[in-house]
Amino acid sequence: MDKVKAMQTFVRIVEANSFSRAADSLHLPRASLTATMKNLEAFLGRQLLQRTTRKLSLTPDGAQYYAHCIAILAAIDEAEQPFFGADSARPRGKLRIDLPSAVARHLILPHIAAFHDACPEVELSISITDRLVDLIQDGIDCAVRVGQLQDSLMIGRQIGEMRFVTCAAPSYLARYGVPQGIDDLHGHRSVVHFSARTGRPFDWDFLVGDAVVKVAISGPIAVNDADANLSCALQGLGLTQAATYQVRTHLADGTLVQVLAGTPPTPMPVSLLYPQGRMAAPKLAAFAGWLAGLFDADPDLALAPRA
Repeated sequence: MDKVKAMQTFVRIVEANSFSRAADSLHLPRASLTATMKNLEAFLGRQLLQRTTRKLSLTPDGAQYYAHCIAILAAIDEAEQPFFGADSARPRGKLRIDLPSAVARHLILPHIAAFHDACPEVELSISITDRLVDLIQDGIDCAVRVGQLQDSLMIGRQIGEMRFVTCAAPSYLARYGVPQGIDDLHGHRSVVHFSARTGRPFDWDFLVGDAVVKVAISGPIAVNDADANLSCALQGLGLTQAATYQVRTHLADGTLVQVLAGTPPTPMPVSLLYPQGRMAAPKLAAFAGWLAGLFDADPDLALAPRA
């Protein structure tokens, strides 16, 4: 058995999420891919794929083997690249990206034409969702994540830092008063932002000196979307914690007013998440570099200088 060919076939099946689509892309009969997978699973003594009439999914062994295959095939490509000239390093091919909805709408999509102009041979397939997708199962090359990363099978590269501000509409502050400290929040209304994945409301975090203080908030309305959160705050329905980039124009024109400036919310890391070994692909390396530059140019999102 040609192990490298078997790995390439396995990876293509996973990324296409279909034996038929993978066979078409490789210009091979479907039966050939089926035989390769049967021989590979027999050789490893493990089932790698679970097959149903509607979908394919990786077994735990398959997910682990897939990550190793990606790393091995990337290393082979990197070793061979110097022998094929500069043209082989040009970004090209389909790049599958997953973006959170607010980040996509406000930060990335308004500038995506600049990336296309720089890398016209990269075909972008962008999914926009606040659902926590499985990059391997869903055939995603990379995803932008806000917050602490938990997926140990993936590689995370921090590209920015999202800063937040506590604020409210003037109409709300005129009616309920301006909180002077964190303890005052218990007597105020807030727009509750709950997780679209878990349904649980997010606590508010504040930096008090070197410590992080969490506060559970409550209010008359709860939403699971950042833009909806902002819309409710603008209508005076309560205090809100929102990303600074999202509210800076409202703070400038006075439709929102910052409060508790002395105890700012804790910032959250923004990371590019991708399977091990995938960054060796020129198309992903180019996108990662462009995205890091985009965040670095925004003072509300750029990484803070290290001490």
